[in-house]
Formats: sequence, structure tokens, C-alpha cells
Amino acid sequence: MNQWEVVIGIETHAQLSTRSKIFSGASTAFGAAPNTQACAVDLALPGVLPVLNRGAVECAIKFGLAIGAEVAPKSVFARKNYFYPDLPKGYQISQFELPVVVGGNLAIQVGQGDKAYEKSVRLTRAHLEEDAGKSLHEDFHGKSGIDLNRAGTPLLEIVTEPDMASSAEAVAYARALHALVRWIGICDGNMQEGSFRCDANVSVRRPGQPLGTRREIKNLNSFRFLQQAIDYEIQWQINEIEEGRKIQQATVLFDPETGETRVMRTKEDAHDYRYFPDPDLLPLVISRDWVERTRAGMPELPEAKKQRFIADYGLSAYDATTLTASLEVADFYEATVAVAGKAAAKPCANWVMVDLAARLNKDERELADSPVAAAQLGGLVARIADNTISNNIAKKVFEALWNGEGSSADEIIEKQGLKQITDSGAIEKLIDEVLAANAAMVAEFKAGKEKAFNALVGQAMKATKGKANPQQVNELLKQKLS
Repeated sequence: MNQWEVVIGIETHAQLSTRSKIFSGASTAFGAAPNTQACAVDLALPGVLPVLNRGAVECAIKFGLAIGAEVAPKSVFARKNYFYPDLPKGYQISQFELPVVVGGNLAIQVGQGDKAYEKSVRLTRAHLEEDAGKSLHEDFHGKSGIDLNRAGTPLLEIVTEPDMASSAEAVAYARALHALVRWIGICDGNMQEGSFRCDANVSVRRPGQPLGTRREIKNLNSFRFLQQAIDYEIQWQINEIEEGRKIQQATVLFDPETGETRVMRTKEDAHDYRYFPDPDLLPLVISRDWVERTRAGMPELPEAKKQRFIADYGLSAYDATTLTASLEVADFYEATVAVAGKAAAKPCANWVMVDLAARLNKDERELADSPVAAAQLGGLVARIADNTISNNIAKKVFEALWNGEGSSADEIIEKQGLKQITDSGAIEKLIDEVLAANAAMVAEFKAGKEKAFNALVGQAMKATKGKANPQQVNELLKQKLS
């Protein structure tokens, strides 16, 4: 594989979170009965005219600001001409030569742990366009049904430079973009409903050689499929070249059942879209004042929040990146720290990233449905920090909070008598009893067997029902045995 370089660019269609369509007042709500949310404009009835949705433009401005791009003061809508049964007008209104957003970049983190690295992916452009309808084949024997509810739904098409060199980088980019559009509130990111769809352009080449011929994998609606499709396509292209065959530029589809890509159309039968400016729509003019007003209403962006977490809370870059992967997690973490105290920022990070995440995963819950609120978790971490309970006891308290056995850590600690024993005299008395009852272990320790010490610590903790301060137990045991 080192004999080959992989080059990947991604185009993403993000459905914008507006209540109405981009050029009409029809609803964009998902799941309505077929053709009940398509008005005269969406159906392209004679005499109708498109009117641009201001909210869709606002979404595009937010995105441009979030990626450090240029928001074009003037952009133009064009007609992209092609025939398809679910495209009533015979053309799609999009943007071509003058898009609304130009340039920008997105920082991504690839991999985990020691092998993790950061990379910046350059964006070429983002432009506004309308979605087409949907052809339905499953329920019609020998026929296709056409549902035009989706026709006219506002999309932002986001295009990268060919900056990614592996499926791992492509997925890291897609995840980062998915998190960003949700973070700034312009897309709900629901991949199952088609709100966030990726096309991957993949090519391979020998190191130092010109770019290879690319093939475009269309409509990938899950991160897993994105990775599988790219991995298959890379290996397929390498095999073709090594067997002496040339790669033909093509659009391909990924089949999750077989894990393979198959050709949809080649360059020879690709569309000539004959773009030209839409005569029914004036150029889109965005004033500097509009951009600045939008900027003033933006939330703190992920990268800025990440740097603040590192500076204010002393977190590692990895922890800060993980905690700013979504706005929900970042807000939950900050609310936890607000209760536990800034000095407990690192333990709070561990509880959110490890214990809470594991429990949510086990129960297949989203963070929004967590039975343990941020204030409750912060209260729990505060009780560890002030030595009211040990880490082991804290796990029991967390489980009790999860199961609704109390409204706060304090209530559960009091109700179940879990307060940590910190009285040195009481702990010392229990240790004396443990040493007297375990003379053989003491002899083993004195004979140089270190494992015996750990066994004695375990016995001491058992004698205190886990409520003694483990550090105190260790220190007092060492003193007694020396």
C-alpha cells in the first residue's frame, strides 16, 4: 500500500434547518404523506416564480463564518439542466460560477490516543441549491412512484479540495463537518432521513505521479458506509492498475449488502448540465452589515471552545477535542464543572468521556436522554474531590443516580450510609484487626512478596466495606508493616 498514494475529496449535501423550502412557502417537515407538501412552485406549474428564502441564506452565512471562508458579497443562482422524473422543472436551481461561500478550512482529528494527529482540510466552496424529489421503486411492481415533498428543500452543497489521503481522514472530516453544521444550528444532521449525504471522489497514484483518474461514490448516508465504500474503491482501483487496466472516470454507487461499488454512469454518458443564470432570480447581494449581524449571533465555535478548555481547565488537546465533538457534550461538560468546581475540571472530563459515555452506550441512549443530569454528575464529582466518598463508592452512587434512587449524590450518600471513613484512629483499629487475622500474608510481605501488600489492602478495604480512604489505608498499612 506504501507504493500508492490515495487522494480523496468530498462533496456533502446538508439539508438546511428552515421551516419552508428555498424558493416556496411549502413545509420541509419530514415524513408527511407523499406529495402533500409540494406547492405550485415545487410542481413547476405554469406562471409560478421562485422567491428566495432569507433563512437559507442566513444558514449559508453562518457556515461561511464558521469555516473562516469568504462570504461572497454577490452570488448568482443558475439553472442546472437535466431530465429526471422527480425534477418537475427539468432543471435544478443551484449556484455555479459565483457561489455564496468561497474557501475556508476545517480542522480534523484523525485516530485516537498516541496515534492521533490533527489535519486541516481546505474547502473549495459551499453553494445553495434546491433538492429534487424522490423516486420510489419498492412499493410499485414494474413502476416507480414520484414523491415531490422533498422537491425544493434547501441544501448547502459543501465541496473540499482533494486533501484527504485515507478513509480514516475522510470519515474524520465527515464527522467534523456533521458536528459543525449541527453545532451552528443550520442542519439537524439526520443521516437516516437524508439530511446529511456525502459523495466521495477517490483516486490513486504512484508517489510523485500526476493525479489519477477519479471515481465518484454517490449518496453515502452513514460514516460506516463512507469508510467501507472508500476502502473497497481504493483496493479496486489499485488492483485494476496493477493488472494493466486503465481507470475510467465514473459515478458509482455503494452496495452495503455486498460491500462493493458498482458503476452508475461513465464520463461518456455523463450529463452536460448547460448552466446559465436563472432569469427569474436576481443576484444574491449580502451586505457586510448582514454578515456582521449574523456573526454577533453565532455560538462559540468548536475550535475556540477547545482552546478555551485547554487554557481554562488545563485539559489535554485530546480531551478538549473529544469534549467539543458536539455542542451537547461541551455544554454538559461545562455545566458539570460549574457544579463540581474548576479544580475538578479533569475528573469531570473523565466522568463525562468515560463513565457517562459507557453507560449511555450500554443503554443505547443519547446524551439528551441521560437519566443523570450535568448538575447531578457535578455534585457527585464534588463529593469525590472533598473526600466524602472514594472513586469506587462514586461508581455505586452514579449507578443509583442512573436508576433514579435519589435526586442527588448527597441524598444517596446519606440514605445508603456511603460516607468515606477518614478518621485515622478508626482506620488504624481496623487495619490492626486485618493484620492479626492475616498473619500468613504479613509473613509473605516481609519475605519480599509485594503482591501480599495489595492483598492486605484489599482485606482492609473489605473490612471498611469500601468506605475507607484508599490512600490513608495504603499509608497506614505501610507504617504498620515497616
